[in-house]
Amino acid sequence: MCGIYGYNGSSQNAADIILSGLKSLDYRGYDSWGIAVLVDEKISVQKDIGKIEDIKKVDLPSGTLALGHTRWATTGNVSQVNAHPHFSTDKSFVLVQNGIVENYLKLKPDLIKKGYQFYSETDTEVIVRLIENFQKKNNLLDAVKKAFLKLEGRNTIALLDSSNHQIIAARNGSPLIIGKKNNDYFISSDTLSLGKNVSQYYDLNNFELVILGSNPQIINLKTNKISPPKFKEVDFKSTQADKGKHKHFMIKEILETPSVIKQVINTEKSTLDKLAKAIKNAKTVYTIGSGTAGNAAAQIAFYLKKFAHIQAISLVGADARESYDFFTPNDLIIAPSQSGETADVLEVLEFSKSKHMAIASYVNMPGSMMTRLSDFKFMAGAGAEICVMSTKIFTSQIAWGYLLAKTVANDYQNGINNLKKLVTAVEKYFQDKNNFNQIEKISQKLLNIKDIFLLGKSQNFQIAKEGMIKIIEGTYKHAHAIPAGDLKHYAITLIEKNIYTIVVLSPDQTINEMNNAINEIKSRGGNIIGIYPKNQANFDFLLKTPNLDETSAIFNIIPLQLLAYYLADKLGNNVDKPRNIAKSVTVK
Repeated sequence: MCGIYGYNGSSQNAADIILSGLKSLDYRGYDSWGIAVLVDEKISVQKDIGKIEDIKKVDLPSGTLALGHTRWATTGNVSQVNAHPHFSTDKSFVLVQNGIVENYLKLKPDLIKKGYQFYSETDTEVIVRLIENFQKKNNLLDAVKKAFLKLEGRNTIALLDSSNHQIIAARNGSPLIIGKKNNDYFISSDTLSLGKNVSQYYDLNNFELVILGSNPQIINLKTNKISPPKFKEVDFKSTQADKGKHKHFMIKEILETPSVIKQVINTEKSTLDKLAKAIKNAKTVYTIGSGTAGNAAAQIAFYLKKFAHIQAISLVGADARESYDFFTPNDLIIAPSQSGETADVLEVLEFSKSKHMAIASYVNMPGSMMTRLSDFKFMAGAGAEICVMSTKIFTSQIAWGYLLAKTVANDYQNGINNLKKLVTAVEKYFQDKNNFNQIEKISQKLLNIKDIFLLGKSQNFQIAKEGMIKIIEGTYKHAHAIPAGDLKHYAITLIEKNIYTIVVLSPDQTINEMNNAINEIKSRGGNIIGIYPKNQANFDFLLKTPNLDETSAIFNIIPLQLLAYYLADKLGNNVDKPRNIAKSVTVK
């Protein structure tokens, strides 16, 4: 989940270029950072703990070749010595890594026996010493190849080579993009950070290595075949973003909800029809995701069951292995993702591929591995989502899932009409400042509350779970989403006077059961915040929503996102970059 950025070109301001690139990548990790610049065969490094966004200028010499890293700590605590890049013993190269070397504890003792010293707690330094060990009998390039093939787990590395004035980088799992503009070359962990600098790009495949010199070459580490990168022309404008007049990216991105649903409405029907046909012919449909995308995947499964009567099973990426024995070539798997690079989901998709299952993906980031693995490729086209807490992308994913289910049910036009009504309702909601004021007032009441419960049922249960995630991510408070019917089976023991429960409802057949649960809470002194089109006697507070029937759950996530936003802001937390998490989880 770290960010890698490299430059080899004509500009003498390589360090400043890296600094700017890392600031675009810091959503991938912001515990510490580091930049290395090559000048006159000497590598100068500056690195420190803290957020790269706070750094205005680096104290590094001018140069045309540089490499940088922003870190999300995995192995080794957050410290300056653990920050990347890491030097080789003779200072001839530095190395950065994105991933986890799962066998580093096996490799390290042998290297220590051979006399290598370690200065950090990281698995990254094991890679450095492993390369040095192979250098005893090989040149640096061959040593990198041999060392890389010894690493277990999903890893991407990049090193700045002072002897040959080049960057060598290799990928397995964690993403790496090569960018080009004229004779300037870049490497980065995503396309977003390249948007303002390049006109062409190439996605490294797993087990490909690039030599980023004056004439870049790609080496397949499995076959040793050498070829030039096949660059693609691309318009990166849609991946660029700024906060504009807004205080945070999060509020800006919530307010972009209507535009992302419009993108779903504009999805080419023929592509939906092809996937719908495959779904109808599949024995079992699985949906898969992690975190917020896991909730989206479960909501998509709900829509497929509810509207299309398809046997759909939702899986969580990290725990999907238990289902492997049931995967068959007649099955299909659907993966919604913001980045398209989530490690534990990619592992499942790679296994699915080996079982000859059909794969469909709905991704927002261009050039992702999920997209390349997929037989049915859908792009959200929602523009950059910078806030680590996903909002508009989640809404886009479940809106797409709804339209897909309606397409499978041969009810596409009704689905389109309902999404258009949803867009109108959201736009109207955002135009009324009273809605924001009401949510802000309720957030004030929750500031000193330690435990927040959420209840949902049917189309609203995954919405309650997503509200839980947003509250946890943004506020660092304990939140717990409960299926309304399960309240009386265990969670009722936690209900006492002044406990707050957010209840997410729709005016459908579940309303009586939801009211039973609400009354059970009220009778024990709990407070109810209702998300519903009209007030009820058993509500203490109402967050009013429109009556949208089939798409009401999609709307209902908006007040929950806004509530989490105001809470996080009032608590003084870093809204766009919550502690300890990163947006693109490329490690297991």
